[in-house]
Amino acid sequence: MSTIRKMNKSNSDAPWLALTLDRQLAQPLQAQLCGAIRRLVQEGRLVSGDRLPASRALAAELSISRLTVVTAYDQLVGEGYVIGRRGAGMFVAPDLAGLPRPPARRDGGPPPPTPAPFRPFDTGAADLAGFPHRLWARLLEQAWRDPEPGLLAPPDPLGWSPLRVAIAQHLSDWRGIACAPAQVIVTSGLGESVALVAAALLSPGQSVAVEEPGHGPLRRALAAAGLGVVSQRVDAEGLDPEALGSETRAVVVTPSRHFPLGMTLPLARRLGLLAWAADTGSWVIEDDYDGEYRFRGQPLPAMMSLDEAGRVLYAGSFTKVMFPGLRLGFLVVPPALEASMRQAMQKRGAQAGIVAQPALARFIAEGHFATHLRRMRRLYAGRQRVLLAALAESCAGLLEAEEAPSGMHLVARFAPEFAARMDDVAASGRCVAAGVRARPLSGFFAGEPTAQGLVLGFAGFGEAEIQRAAAAMGAALRA
Repeated sequence: MSTIRKMNKSNSDAPWLALTLDRQLAQPLQAQLCGAIRRLVQEGRLVSGDRLPASRALAAELSISRLTVVTAYDQLVGEGYVIGRRGAGMFVAPDLAGLPRPPARRDGGPPPPTPAPFRPFDTGAADLAGFPHRLWARLLEQAWRDPEPGLLAPPDPLGWSPLRVAIAQHLSDWRGIACAPAQVIVTSGLGESVALVAAALLSPGQSVAVEEPGHGPLRRALAAAGLGVVSQRVDAEGLDPEALGSETRAVVVTPSRHFPLGMTLPLARRLGLLAWAADTGSWVIEDDYDGEYRFRGQPLPAMMSLDEAGRVLYAGSFTKVMFPGLRLGFLVVPPALEASMRQAMQKRGAQAGIVAQPALARFIAEGHFATHLRRMRRLYAGRQRVLLAALAESCAGLLEAEEAPSGMHLVARFAPEFAARMDDVAASGRCVAAGVRARPLSGFFAGEPTAQGLVLGFAGFGEAEIQRAAAAMGAALRA
């Protein structure tokens, strides 16, 4: 308990705990103290009858001389803010209700709004209730209760070394990628990974191909890096490497599960894409946003596992498979790029926070991450079945959807008669009005859309919630 708390048990500690003095200012300390107490009275944080700390106690708390405090108190007595009572101490004077209020602080105003909660059928929602929060809290506490010296030193811009080791082992076990920890860079997510690749390997104005339809934030990140974004339309098998131009210096693909359509890039096209990159000296950025969530069999090996020419960079994220606030991802680079990527990262500065990295390293290394993935994979497979059944019951004649072999969302296409009535933007608007978030498929196109539908995330919502939302969606679309 602080000295001030001992001396003022009957009063609120908060005004005194916030009081600070700056020895670097030209203004004398007693004048700073006098002004600070005066402001507390004017703001109403100290009211008539409140007792001030004893001069000796306040001097000890602020590490100043007692004479400085006594001088400030005497000044406040002279101004009428404070009165002294023999044997009792110093008190805020009575009858101060008419004091003028000080100017409003510049940092005032209402608090910033909190993020809106997930609602069905948000595509970015994972099951947060099923995450082992207590285990995660224990790992965090163990990491920082008695932290290793390396955690308190200037951080490695490539990330906490044990986490890079754990990621490399996980990728070997789950994605078939044989990489050394030195090839792994911890990032804050796909945006930073893309910006790093742009800074280290590409020049402003060079062309980068992306899938059409595709991920809007990815296009914006590439454009923000000064690159020319070329939308490459996909067909039923995904991106066709034969359609890539010779001027294209890099391509970003989602081979394990196209976003948002969900198809898997077949082996022949993967090999064709690798051959194109090797022949042209271009780069392939493999975005594996939810490749672990395959509902039948083991997750497919990553395209990087097939790369013999060292032209693939593999980007992954923990945000979508754990919880959004984590803000941690990674980038795996070919061995030949380790030195140049380190230089680029040192120049740019790391954006990934260090606090969660030691806990995540143990979460992966001790098998908790794999256990969580398996549990969520079973849960999400069941929730997809619930959504498909709910759509068949509540949206028959409106929407048509097929089971997806992996992932956290599906695309519901329009039945022919319903497609003649409205487009997916209008349908999405009706859903939003009914309390359901169903993103229009056309919104994922940068150019003229060639398909209509609703993109429905199912991973983050319970069975009853999915059924209620599907019923509300069906009623809204029939109205």
